[in-house]
Amino acid sequence: MSHSNKNKDHEQNVNIVPSSQDLRDPLHLLFCGSISSGKTTFLSRLLDDSEAVFTDQNLVARSQIDSHKALRYFETDKRQFIAAEVSTPIQYTEHIVATASMTNAAVIFIDASQGMLNETRHHSYMLSLFGIKQVVLAVSNMESVDYAQNRFDDIVSEFNEFAGQLNFEVLHFVPISLLNGDNFLITQAVTLAKVSSKNNMPWYSGLTLIQQLEKFSTYSSIKNSSFRLLVQSVDRPNPDFFSFRGSIISGSISQGMTVVASLSGRSTQIKKIVGPSGEAPSATSGQIATLFMKDDIDIGPSDIIAHEDSQPDVADQFAAHIIWMNSDVMLPERTYVIRFINTDTTARITDLVHKIDTNTLNKLAAKSLELNEVGYCKLALDKAVTFDVYSDNRQTGAFILIDQYSDVTVGAGMIDFALRRASNIGWHNMQIDKSVRAAVNNQKPCVVWFTGFSGSGKSSIADHLEQKLHEAGKRTYLLDGDNIRFGLNRDLGFTDRDRVENIRRVAEVAKLLVDAGLIVLASFISPFRSERQMARGLFNDDEFVEVFVDTPLAICEQRDPKGLYKKARAGELKNFTGIDSNYEPPMQAEVVLKSGEYDADTLADELVEYLISKGNASITVRH
Repeated sequence: MSHSNKNKDHEQNVNIVPSSQDLRDPLHLLFCGSISSGKTTFLSRLLDDSEAVFTDQNLVARSQIDSHKALRYFETDKRQFIAAEVSTPIQYTEHIVATASMTNAAVIFIDASQGMLNETRHHSYMLSLFGIKQVVLAVSNMESVDYAQNRFDDIVSEFNEFAGQLNFEVLHFVPISLLNGDNFLITQAVTLAKVSSKNNMPWYSGLTLIQQLEKFSTYSSIKNSSFRLLVQSVDRPNPDFFSFRGSIISGSISQGMTVVASLSGRSTQIKKIVGPSGEAPSATSGQIATLFMKDDIDIGPSDIIAHEDSQPDVADQFAAHIIWMNSDVMLPERTYVIRFINTDTTARITDLVHKIDTNTLNKLAAKSLELNEVGYCKLALDKAVTFDVYSDNRQTGAFILIDQYSDVTVGAGMIDFALRRASNIGWHNMQIDKSVRAAVNNQKPCVVWFTGFSGSGKSSIADHLEQKLHEAGKRTYLLDGDNIRFGLNRDLGFTDRDRVENIRRVAEVAKLLVDAGLIVLASFISPFRSERQMARGLFNDDEFVEVFVDTPLAICEQRDPKGLYKKARAGELKNFTGIDSNYEPPMQAEVVLKSGEYDADTLADELVEYLISKGNASITVRH
């Protein structure tokens, strides 16, 4: 087979011609590859005049590096480029999350002597997942394999087999030698300082690496150009005057068009558009615009405005790919802060459908995600939000997950589709509600949530407290950590994931019992702050009382009423709190009890006094 025919196997959609607008806009690039694959050398030779003297006058190297954003700038006589370089998986994930919405294309470097590595596959999958459609595979260090065409062809074939499962639309392959400048800049070989200009790969007749990058479009990867404006401010000086100002995320708008406020669903027509230079007939993505409307519709800051014919989704559940970015594992049912381009709320990953092996692209059953793993998940949010499918809009379809205590970003997600609640299900309001039941019971319902180590005295104090409340005629129910596992939670073990689910179920039961007008006592180790906060969030502010039974671990081990600490120390009992599973003490518990210093009855009296002070019970305390 001649090389000219082979080139067809090495390239897809090569006849893409950038538009005039493309050539005016900088092309945002991502450079990735394993260590020693050549990406750093490539950028260094573009940017460092002290290392290389370029005889190709078509290239202008500019030594400009934005160290904060890890961005590098260079240009040819045809266009400008903004490049980000990444290497390790951790660094790669962080950079691509930060730059994905702007990245137009990527260059993957493969060392010819090493071939396809797991890291190559991981990078390639991540590029596809983040919607980057234009890719060049630069097979570097060709001098290390004596510029062998068959080695290049083998790498191309292996990569094509893998990439066939991905979503690249434009894919090029270029053999390069940075040592001698082959297929590097504009001409086939470039004379660098003290380096021969000989073309060592006459069998390759395709474009050089820079020429391939010049052909990429800044727009081709953006499939959806539907109008989206993020509202920043609203002006209502009088009933006859209404306008809002915001940034246009995507698409364009013109006078007379009908738009819709995504959350309210109300629509109106645009009377006038004012941009930075004054009134204009239209406005487009990347611009800040003030829109004067025909009608005063229900719009507020952070709302998304869309064209009536292409509205975004509004839902409180969706399916998404999630990349986990934290050393602490992702646990389904744990509550995280979820941040979109326009709003924050809280969310739970209700189902980890599968995780993805980025080396084989196989879908694997999993119970959690670890650092840099990718999972396909279902999420439930605390409120309905506006979003697009990520493949349609990379800005309104993306989100990050944040730990609600450390404020650290732990994950990044790309929305696949909205999940809808069954249309025949709705909340039924009863005539007999919580307030009526509380009045009949002559008490203020609440949940008293006991947390602490095993053996700290939680159950004993809760038992004494319930006895005192019962003697006073109060209606109570005690949920005990051991007892609940004989029935409702008998299917759960003691892994971190099962502990999260255990507390979620108990909190929902406690909520129902409080709605029944009862004073609920919940005695559970509940080792994680996140789940205790989740439980608290189910109740009104004055209905949740967190009680930290603060007993030192040494005293709990000394007591060891069930012999569990002894088994845990001997390695016979895994995931035991305080030994090989963490306990996160409350930071602001309403009540702290020292069971190492006082007996259970005395501490129960202290809790009774607290409940009296909060109006939950009218009880005479025995001393």
